[in-house]
Amino acid sequence: MIKVNDVVYSVNHTSILNGVSLQVARGERVGLLGPNGSGKSSLLKCIYRVLKPKGGAVLLEGRDLSRISPRESARRLGVASQHNASSFDFTVEEVVLMGRFPHKRAMEQDTERDYEIVREALERVGMEGFSSRSFLTLSGGEQQRVILARALAQQTPCLILDEPTNHLDITGQLLLMDQIAALDQTVLMALHDLNLAAMYCDRIYGMKQGKILGEGTPKKLLTPRFIREIYEVDAEVMETADGQLHILYRSSHKK
Repeated sequence: MIKVNDVVYSVNHTSILNGVSLQVARGERVGLLGPNGSGKSSLLKCIYRVLKPKGGAVLLEGRDLSRISPRESARRLGVASQHNASSFDFTVEEVVLMGRFPHKRAMEQDTERDYEIVREALERVGMEGFSSRSFLTLSGGEQQRVILARALAQQTPCLILDEPTNHLDITGQLLLMDQIAALDQTVLMALHDLNLAAMYCDRIYGMKQGKILGEGTPKKLLTPRFIREIYEVDAEVMETADGQLHILYRSSHKK
């Protein structure tokens, strides 16, 4: 579904991505892990066309993304980005309706089916009672859920999620990740929380300094040695009787 081949990206001669390659099969939920500044968001932006790679290629369903029109790629690739600041006072319903634009001809009006899709998307993220609220009045976590609803309203076979649990409390994180797990779409998502990645991802890529340092299932990749290599912290990895991984971090602070 998604294949990234040796993607290179730099800003003002500063290298951000150094020949990054990964792939996500149809129906997979793949996590992208790494510390701040590792290049996760830049890589995702290269995939959803906010940034243009300096080298390499991004393939979507076997086709070079640079050869696909923005409208067509928006029908295939839904995006929930991390930063969604807006100076315009749209309602929640209007924001989610934007997800229907790729399916519209010029000047085509919204239909009852569009509004039905919007209602369903808001219901899936637990925001069904917020349709008439101003997007600007929402908390960061509520805005994050609305942006995910907009991506769901695009009805694409693939989703790119950049820190989907950002600003959410523990309950909100689990509810949202449960929703993502229930989707029948291909998902590539950047995550900070290793325990969420262990719970919800089929496979994981670990990034540091613009490079992929490892790939595998959570059980294969999330070892104390690898966590130390990526994050430079000590951790203990435990597995419960039901096979669930739990990562415990060790503080270097001595009382």
